[in-house]
Amino acid sequence: MYHAPGQGRHFNPFSLDKTYYGPYDETTCIAWTDDSKCFAVGSKDSSTWVFGAERWTNLIYYALGGHKDAIVGCFFEAGSLDVYTLSRDATLCVWECDTDPEGLLLPGVPAAGGRHQEPAAGVGGAELQPKPSVVRGKVEPQSQRQRGGKVKYTRTGKHFFNKEGDFNELTAAAYHRGNHLLVTGFANGNFHLHDMPDVNLIHSLSISDQSIESISINSSGDWIAFGCAGLGQLLVWEWQSESYVMKQQGHFNNMVALSYSPDAQYIVTGGDDGKVKVWNTSSGLCTVTFTDHSSGVTAVTFNATGYVVVSASLDGTVRAFDLHRYRNFRTFTSPRLAQFSCLALDTSGEIVCAGSRDSFQVFVWSMQSGRLLDVLDGHEGPVSGLSFSPTQGLLASASWDKTVKLWDMQDSWKTKETLRLSADGLAVSFRPDGGELAVATLDGHITLWDHARATQTGSIEGQHDLHGGRKELDKVTARHSAKSRAYSTLCYSADGGWVLAGGQSRYVCIYNVKEQILVKSFEISCNLSLDAMEEFLDRRKMTEFGSVALIDEGAGEEGVALPLPGVKKGDMSLRHFKPEIRVTCLRFSPTGRSWAATTTEGLLIFSLDGAMVFDPYDLDEEVTPVSVRRALRRGEFTVAIVMAFRLNEDKLTLEVLEGVPHTDIGVVCSTLPPLYVEKLLGFMAVTLETSRHLEFFLSWAEQLLSLHGHTLKARSVELLPAIQSLQRSIQRHYDTVSKLCEWNCYNMRYTLALAQQRGLKRPAETETDTEAETGSNGDSDTPNASDDQLMEASD
Repeated sequence: MYHAPGQGRHFNPFSLDKTYYGPYDETTCIAWTDDSKCFAVGSKDSSTWVFGAERWTNLIYYALGGHKDAIVGCFFEAGSLDVYTLSRDATLCVWECDTDPEGLLLPGVPAAGGRHQEPAAGVGGAELQPKPSVVRGKVEPQSQRQRGGKVKYTRTGKHFFNKEGDFNELTAAAYHRGNHLLVTGFANGNFHLHDMPDVNLIHSLSISDQSIESISINSSGDWIAFGCAGLGQLLVWEWQSESYVMKQQGHFNNMVALSYSPDAQYIVTGGDDGKVKVWNTSSGLCTVTFTDHSSGVTAVTFNATGYVVVSASLDGTVRAFDLHRYRNFRTFTSPRLAQFSCLALDTSGEIVCAGSRDSFQVFVWSMQSGRLLDVLDGHEGPVSGLSFSPTQGLLASASWDKTVKLWDMQDSWKTKETLRLSADGLAVSFRPDGGELAVATLDGHITLWDHARATQTGSIEGQHDLHGGRKELDKVTARHSAKSRAYSTLCYSADGGWVLAGGQSRYVCIYNVKEQILVKSFEISCNLSLDAMEEFLDRRKMTEFGSVALIDEGAGEEGVALPLPGVKKGDMSLRHFKPEIRVTCLRFSPTGRSWAATTTEGLLIFSLDGAMVFDPYDLDEEVTPVSVRRALRRGEFTVAIVMAFRLNEDKLTLEVLEGVPHTDIGVVCSTLPPLYVEKLLGFMAVTLETSRHLEFFLSWAEQLLSLHGHTLKARSVELLPAIQSLQRSIQRHYDTVSKLCEWNCYNMRYTLALAQQRGLKRPAETETDTEAETGSNGDSDTPNASDDQLMEASD
């Protein structure tokens, strides 16, 4: 038991207070009382122990038996020392304590009634004058609860959930003290809700066919969250209305590939489980899952419109999915069964290319017809990477035969050039403007090529930047094992000035292309339960015979077999399996504000928008917030905007922009310098995502693009991230508003149709009928009849 740190910062935040001994097997669960005076510990030896957090004279420890299997959960009742214990064989025991929490005494403290309590005073008698205890509104007799005597537990009930034998063992449990709600989960996916302490069954439902590993209840007791490790599934259930609040399921195996949509609103991922998932980057939730592949997915990508996802798999198929109808509308296959390891689409989305791992070929299909157009031969090893040039019909393919071949897709798919590498090619990527090519090789280098001249323009030696950790079964140190590591994935930034690389390491490195130097390393995980995380082996696991990891219990005298070189997944048949930390795919966002990585930990997104950094630009002494607001009050809007951007404080810039009248937006935009036009355009893209003044900022964006479009086009490569970010914000608002408008139009049509069905006339029709009855001059015996009819129709 540790003393946890408070709100302040401490040098040694966790200090060890006590160490408790009791169970002789692994502990499985811990529960605290409301006042933190005691806690209960469940163990695999089928026992539950109640310990005192302080050295109470009447409670040091108390062992509770009664179960025949491992304890899954133990819970205290609210304001009491009563305990519920649940074991894996679906058995519930109710333990009642004869002492309330106020009856726990410290040494030397007199008991209730003013008498000194001795440690060996026994259970304690009536002279302690116990007060009544309230459990769920019922006042218990004073004889049932004692104060100050030795604590004693009595089992008042034992309940069996598996009387009929229709489900498996109990795997998880949770208890809400306020609502007295007990939730139990089982190995076959069923869960039960019971009302305590009467153990009345409220619900018995099933969420999947996998084991429920964890359960949590929110503070109000209305929502219950279930986690299934077998499927990577998370379910939030509202038990009162019997409805789902959220259903999410991730990849239950490693993620292998990812790709951003053109507007950066969605990310598609593929995994070894054969699933293709589309994630929303704003909410982090999965929107759709495709399960058509029968083997692991190796590559995924969006087309140029963002409404089609194409994936390649080891099952020998390349599939195209429609995000409008959520179906697989194209399936591309090869004449001979092949395992596809990489994928690429041209800028128009009409040509689909996939590289084979076993036949060393590149297959070319037509997206429109689904026909196989050609098979590109020439590589002498597995094809490891494909990339299309963004500006011309040029395909680059990297292979293990130490070459990168350039294929001219507009001239009968001939080989245009062959680039010789120093080692096996692992990944290839074009710069966003198509002027440069980056290739990652097996020797840990990243080579930069001018593909038009077929010359190498630079080289980055990244082997020393991988910082590979030492695996448990390695016979060499981490320093020597890093020599065999290499980057397996890389990509350019949105502006082409940086290269992002990752591979067999827990670090992702970003390099400056022009200077060819390391700028920063990102550590993707600190989870020590993964392999290859520590630089040195833990001395606590070292014995005189070697590392404990080399000994597999029950494996015989041979011990653990060392993995073969190049094994990526490890031997999952071992009793203790630790996946190795690695980065399988990297992609930069089209907006340039974030990048994503698929790792052993899952899908990680790193963004620049997480923190506000004061970064002034062209600043002098006269540029202050006071002078900015003074210029705004004088009506010098252009000057105020320029000074606000020099200070580079977003709150001040937003205040100045919202202070400009709507009628003066065009005049202000026309007088802005070109440099600040670009800054204002990027600021609009970020502000539109959160601002409520939608039409106001759309007017700013429209005036900027219409008045400065010719100058912005000249620097389109540098401004591409800001333009795409602005497009993403506008598209997001369009989707939201269009759904609302369609819903309102539907409601109005429904109301009118319902009114016509009931025989009511609209006011215009009633007025026409009245004029026909009274004549064109309007004379009638009842001049107010038309008004009455109008009123009735209106009602």
